[in-house]
Amino acid sequence: MISLAGPSFVIDFQYLMFSVSHNLLEHPANNIISVGRRSSPVRGVLGMSRRAANAVDDNPLGWQGAKTTLKERISYMYCKDVLADVYFTVGKDDMRQRIPAHKFVLSIGSVVFDAMFNGGLTPQNSRDPLEIELPDVEVPAFRALLRFLYSDEVEIGPESVMTTLYTAKKYAVPAMESACVEFLKQSLGADNAFMLLTQARLFDEPQLAKLCLEIIDKNTAEALNGEGFTDIDLEALCLVLARDTLRVKEAQLFQAVVRWSTEECARRGLEPTTENRRAVLGRAVQLIRFPLMTVEEFAQSAAQSGLLTDREVVNLFLYFTVNPKPSIGFNDNPRCSGAGKELVVSRFQRIEGRWGYSGTPDRIKFTVDRKIFVVGFGLYGAIHGPHEYQCVIQIIHCGTGKVLAQNDTSFVCDGSSSTCRVSFRVPVEITPGVTYIASACLKGMDSHYGTKGLRRIVHQSAAGGVVTFQFTYAAGNNNGTSVEDGQIPEIIFYTSSS
Repeated sequence: MISLAGPSFVIDFQYLMFSVSHNLLEHPANNIISVGRRSSPVRGVLGMSRRAANAVDDNPLGWQGAKTTLKERISYMYCKDVLADVYFTVGKDDMRQRIPAHKFVLSIGSVVFDAMFNGGLTPQNSRDPLEIELPDVEVPAFRALLRFLYSDEVEIGPESVMTTLYTAKKYAVPAMESACVEFLKQSLGADNAFMLLTQARLFDEPQLAKLCLEIIDKNTAEALNGEGFTDIDLEALCLVLARDTLRVKEAQLFQAVVRWSTEECARRGLEPTTENRRAVLGRAVQLIRFPLMTVEEFAQSAAQSGLLTDREVVNLFLYFTVNPKPSIGFNDNPRCSGAGKELVVSRFQRIEGRWGYSGTPDRIKFTVDRKIFVVGFGLYGAIHGPHEYQCVIQIIHCGTGKVLAQNDTSFVCDGSSSTCRVSFRVPVEITPGVTYIASACLKGMDSHYGTKGLRRIVHQSAAGGVVTFQFTYAAGNNNGTSVEDGQIPEIIFYTSSS
């Protein structure tokens, strides 16, 4: 017996709880079917589920008594008929499911649901639960969204993250959107960067798109062979081709573009003829930097592909073989990953002739005091007229003897004392304080060479800051090149901040 207001107001608490429980379970007013008003199957199930829920474990306090926090009570109602006043039929065909929910919970978690239930978009007077069809939403994604709204719990996986992101954006639940994007960031790699780039652009997620492009920059070759590259649209293809920061040989990039054009023809129901390939590529052709190929690479692939007109092929061959270079319609700016500008360190203060070649590589050791990326070398060419050299360039780790990068290529000189650029297929990362060997083995006629070489060079620029190079003699087979004179007059590089 508990007295609340003096001797005239006394309540038997045990009797009260028995009466409440008895009324909840047995009183006809709580059984909609027994009353006969709108005794639909839905309301009958709703009434029975409410009674069953309140009789859990025969607890006189009902299910509410076992939940000690608001979060527990709200979470308990997730996807249950208990007090449900809206039902969503989610999915299409055989995948359809009818899911109960609660307007209040949804409204406080989503401005879209709030407008749907309280903004005059739905009838307010009916006491029947609201029925809503969602054919464009998948069941697992909608359940994941509801779980988040009811409990703040994130339940997503690789198979459902994209559909969950779509659902979260559709119903304006930014916290769930962020959780999905964070999940995608954690799973982002070179093998799926293009697939996720497509999804990021589709769902207007610029931060995720930026991360995808950064991964593509750093691992271009792997990304081009990964999931989703041939499925991107033309706009995304052009976005990638326009970047200065790709780490890939242009000939390899061209072959990937050819693969994309084949798939695009299939998507459009076209035969993969050269004319149709060129048509579906559109302006993407102009974004391929053919001048960055060697003349051999160009002759073996692009020149025979049929994607270029006869005039374009002729102009590009002229570009490779004559000086001054003719005007062409293709970008010749180098692609150098992570760098806005290439830099050049020059070893020699004077140029002489002549330097002969007998199959032995010219070599020089070097170290730097900060991380750089070596794009290639500047090499001297012939002393008499235009000439084509065959050459193999390498960067070797001095401590282990491991060849870190190699390119077997050719270059054409014009007979002047100007250096000729020879690049690696991808830039080579150089660690500060580690000794490397720059090596170039040329096959061809006698060339110019440098003298009055510098042992220590402090290279300073607005783009790359300060980098200190130390050059030392590479003992052994070096064709006579030393710190003081010889070949390999230039190292072409960039810094991570340039």
